[in-house]
Amino acid sequence: MGSLLSGLASLIILALDIWAIIHVMRSGAEPGPKILWVLLILCLPVLGLIIWAIAGPRSGAMRV
Repeated sequence: MGSLLSGLASLIILALDIWAIIHVMRSGAEPGPKILWVLLILCLPVLGLIIWAIAGPRSGAMRV
């Protein structure tokens, strides 16, 4: 049962990382920051995803 939950959690993290990388690549940011975000997400899958969700590039509609 423990390995099933671990595998499911890993798949969820992988799916969220792929989703975040796609959003980074589609953002209007410059190529340099895009590469850094993708590397952060790939090197630190969970922490990178959390940092990206908090501080990542936003669309123009969300800026104040």
